[in-house]
Amino acid sequence: MANPIIKTSDVATAVAISKCIPEFIGPPGKEEYKKRLKDVPHLILVAFDGTRPVGFKVGYERNGSFYSWMGGVLPSYRRRNIARRLAEKQEKWATEQGYRNVTFKTRNQHKNMLLFALKRGFNIIGFKEKGDVSTNRILLQKVL
Repeated sequence: MANPIIKTSDVATAVAISKCIPEFIGPPGKEEYKKRLKDVPHLILVAFDGTRPVGFKVGYERNGSFYSWMGGVLPSYRRRNIARRLAEKQEKWATEQGYRNVTFKTRNQHKNMLLFALKRGFNIIGFKEKGDVSTNRILLQKVL
């Protein structure tokens, strides 16, 4: 496989990929995306292997920051730097739009996502307890 091409895309493509990410249980549908993205600056990136969408990253403005809301890479395409490339492109865009930082939340159970974020220069800035320790939320931020 050649390097996937990363380009802006649409809600339908992001939702379709999210349904194929095994870590996502009941991922948000089109209506939730439309609700969150309505009337705010946002970016939907998709990585394509030819015409096949293999990864995505969606973010939008929230509380003066750029909030990286949803993203993932198909299991068969992992360990190929696709997530890193999506994150870099998202951060570059956010910087160009004048944002000073990127924030996001992950669950305690998503250790690989947490490690990925820490390696990319994010800091833990908050924590929210949920019913089960595995679903506790960890809030992270990276200064751009």
